[in-house]
Amino acid sequence: MVCDIIKDVRKHKARYFKYCPYCGIRLSYNFDEKIRPYCERCGFRNFMNPTVGVAVVALEDNRILLGKRNRDPYRGRWCIPCGHVEIGEDIREAAIREFEEETGLLVAILEVIDVFSNWHNPENLTVGVWFHGKIVGGTLKAGSDLDEVAFFKLSDVDKIDMAFPTDIAIIEKIKQKPGGWR
Repeated sequence: MVCDIIKDVRKHKARYFKYCPYCGIRLSYNFDEKIRPYCERCGFRNFMNPTVGVAVVALEDNRILLGKRNRDPYRGRWCIPCGHVEIGEDIREAAIREFEEETGLLVAILEVIDVFSNWHNPENLTVGVWFHGKIVGGTLKAGSDLDEVAFFKLSDVDKIDMAFPTDIAIIEKIKQKPGGWR
C-alpha cells in the first residue's frame, strides 16, 4: 500500500507541493489512507481535491454541438463544450460563461443531465456537471480552447474521435432518453 502511494507521488509530483507555500519548510507526507502533504510547522495540508468542471449540451434537430480541442491533452479530439468553475462563481453562471467562450453562443441553462467524477486525466481530476442548454443568441465560432465547433447528428457521434469518455456516456444517455431532449 505505502509503495503504491509513493509511486503515485512520483508519478503525479506536479500536483504536490514540496515546500509549504506559507512558511517555506519542506513538507512531510501522511501515507495512511490518502496522500496528504502537510507542514509540521504551520499545519498547512495540500488536499489536492478535484476541481469542478461544467459542460453544456446544446441540441438542435437531433444534432449536438461539439468542439475540436486545440490544446493538449486531447488536441484534435472532439468534446462537449466545457470548462472550469472559477472561485466565487455560481456553477450555472460558469456553464454559461464557458459555453460562450468556447462557442460564441449564448445559452440558457436548463436541467442537469448528469454528474461524473472524471478519472481520465490523473493530473487534473475533476467532478463534471453536464447541463442541458438552449441556444438563445450569439454567433457560432470557435473560441479559446477550440479550433472548430460544429453540429453532429447524434447517430454519427460514435464515428467521431471524442476526447473524454464521460462525454461519450452523456451522449449515450441523451440518445436513450424517451422522447429525446428538447
